[in-house]
Amino acid sequence: MRCELCPRKCGAERHETTGSGYCRAGWMPRIARAALHYWEEPCISGTRGSGTVFFSSCTLGCKYCQNYEISHGGFGQDVSVDRLADIFRELVDQGAHNLNLVTATPYWPAVREALDKYRPPVPVVWNTGGYERPETIRSMKGYVDIFLPDLKHVSPRLSALCADAPDYFEHASAAVQAMCELAGPPVYDEEGLLQKGVIVRHLILPGCTADSMRVLDFIAEHLPAGTPVSLMRQYTPIPQCTIKGLDRRITDREYDRVYAHLQLLGLDGYTQEKSSAEREYTPPFDLTGV
Repeated sequence: MRCELCPRKCGAERHETTGSGYCRAGWMPRIARAALHYWEEPCISGTRGSGTVFFSSCTLGCKYCQNYEISHGGFGQDVSVDRLADIFRELVDQGAHNLNLVTATPYWPAVREALDKYRPPVPVVWNTGGYERPETIRSMKGYVDIFLPDLKHVSPRLSALCADAPDYFEHASAAVQAMCELAGPPVYDEEGLLQKGVIVRHLILPGCTADSMRVLDFIAEHLPAGTPVSLMRQYTPIPQCTIKGLDRRITDREYDRVYAHLQLLGLDGYTQEKSSAEREYTPPFDLTGV
């Protein structure tokens, strides 16, 4: 089957476990970890954790990705649709507040089939780098309750250099708007846990505060009022990233500059402590729960 799930629309031939497309994924889901995760936004992790499934491969080529082992290296184990449905059920049985599907775009048809086999009694979260087609997002109606997209860059030059996608903002901005239309305004339960809606994440990169403020400007001007923003300061250099300037963490001054702009625009949401820029916040990809 030829694939056009993501904006690359490469029309790649994909087989059961291999593919010739940019993401190199086959149709069978490849998973690196499935476990309760406690380091998402408070309204996602809650007290019992988010039932997080980390899928291998990615439609982006972010040089600084903290999940490099799975996004670039393709580490993981192929599972059947039936097994994926069982994994969803097991996470719910462990007490997960939601099902959190991380970078699942290459496997959306199989994920949808698994959700047809097992409809969880908790919200389904689509955790994505933002590089999506609105058409793919709209096909998630009735399956996905919460969208957790990144909005990484506005600059085409920065997007090309860092993510191998000069058209990133063109597609990610349209996709995030489609997510807001599909999910509607945020809905929380009595415990403050998000049941429906969109949280837009933005990771501040060292030396890129001007672009970060352009991202926030877009959110303020084009997304529905009240859309929560998660401003992340967890950037951690990885050995695989050789881009000049991205070999350090962001400074307090850089974070304060972007945070002040967030406040100036009147955007609500979540911020991170400085301690979030530590490698231990990246979970081990060891096939737990697979």
